[in-house]
Amino acid sequence: MTTTPTTTPSLPPPKRKLWLAAIKPPMYSVAIIPITVGTATAFGETGLFDPRIFGTFLTSAILIIAWLNISNDVFDADTGIDKNKAHSIVNLTGNKSLMFWLANAFLSLGILGILLIAWWQKDITVLIIILLCCAFGYSYQGPPFRFGYQGLGELICFFTFGPMAIAAAYYSQTQQFSLLTLAPGTLIGISTSIILFCSHFHQVADDLAAGKRSPIVRLGTKLGSQVLMVTTILFFGLVVLFSLLGIFSFWTLLVFISLPIAYQLVSHVNQNHDQPDRVNNCKFIAVRLHFLSGILLALGLIIPQL
Repeated sequence: MTTTPTTTPSLPPPKRKLWLAAIKPPMYSVAIIPITVGTATAFGETGLFDPRIFGTFLTSAILIIAWLNISNDVFDADTGIDKNKAHSIVNLTGNKSLMFWLANAFLSLGILGILLIAWWQKDITVLIIILLCCAFGYSYQGPPFRFGYQGLGELICFFTFGPMAIAAAYYSQTQQFSLLTLAPGTLIGISTSIILFCSHFHQVADDLAAGKRSPIVRLGTKLGSQVLMVTTILFFGLVVLFSLLGIFSFWTLLVFISLPIAYQLVSHVNQNHDQPDRVNNCKFIAVRLHFLSGILLALGLIIPQL
């Protein structure tokens, strides 16, 4: 007697995992790191640190990222690009309107925190910078702009989470600007943009269907993997350059402790760039690189002042 082999259909992920994917806890690194590094830059240069302002700014940044994540899912629902995305928060709830207003509530609370800092300091400079950051963040997916669909998301990401956010955090501590913030701002801008860049590798088909011209759609996955490698090398090269130029102390070379994660990211994408089911986790490796390198950079900036 012979039996015919049967295949067991794959089960959908449990709801808990889908919700975790929708909430995106690791992605809040992009709120934590710029504020931390900007504050560390201020302390390293001036010795100033106000924990009340730092805590308020950090909380506000997390709330603003919550707005950005939820509103992006809402705007993507309008274009149909997320129709196959089980962990879209709109698909999970089935209530786009509720998610839209929840996102706006998070934004309002985040801006309230920045207003509080402005009131404490009797200075609206930080508020203006953060409102500009929010405007850029909206333009990424929000109508009528949807610049992310034109492949401009990484550029927006670089400036918003890099030089602008670092300058805002620095100013919140010192109430002055410094050209020295451009160096850490450039590094954090690059590492944040790498996260967004990596998020495109596994969704080329959906992007093409929705008319989204992401960098990976434009470049192809193979060339995209090479661009990732060059950008990652540039990141570490700039750390060395800024140290040699005296912009950073040599303590910032602590960033190289994160090099194994960078190697894992580049090699993983290089091997699996055209296999969506295998490469879809690369953005989380990029998040780990962003978080660890950012914390190490902040330590390198702080230690000389201790």
